Amino acid sequence: MEKKRVLILCTGNSCRSHMAEGILRNVAGDLFEVHSAGSQPAGYVHPKAITALEEIGIDISSHESKHMDQFLDRDIQTVITVCGNADQACPVYPGQLNRYHWGFDDPAKVEESESEIVNAFRRIRDQIKLVFEAYAHGYREGLSSAN
Repeated sequence: MEKKRVLILCTGNSCRSHMAEGILRNVAGDLFEVHSAGSQPAGYVHPKAITALEEIGIDISSHESKHMDQFLDRDIQTVITVCGNADQACPVYPGQLNRYHWGFDDPAKVEESESEIVNAFRRIRDQIKLVFEAYAHGYREGLSSAN
């Protein structure tokens, strides 16, 4: 079976989209070719996003911040936006069949103590994990019942 291409978008492509990419690739890398990008890429992956995923055994340290236009010439079947700004700026990609918007708070915007910031990254990671694992499970179930 050919893997379906999924593109996960947020504005800066530094936190949420990378966490979602890592989580979805971890639970459904056999089903999906997963990418992430941003409408205004920050140019880096937030170190606390990398650490938050390391805590659950997922390595995104080699990820790079990319612009969503890099994917316009690819056959992207599903686009998932994880912040409101990206949802509004999102183009339609050639071959796109599905589009979902699952918004999450931006943990990089938390301006509190270091422990509160770390906890914000963990909280958003856990929310993303719950949603993207459910998405992968539902997709897998759909494939099973189609056979």
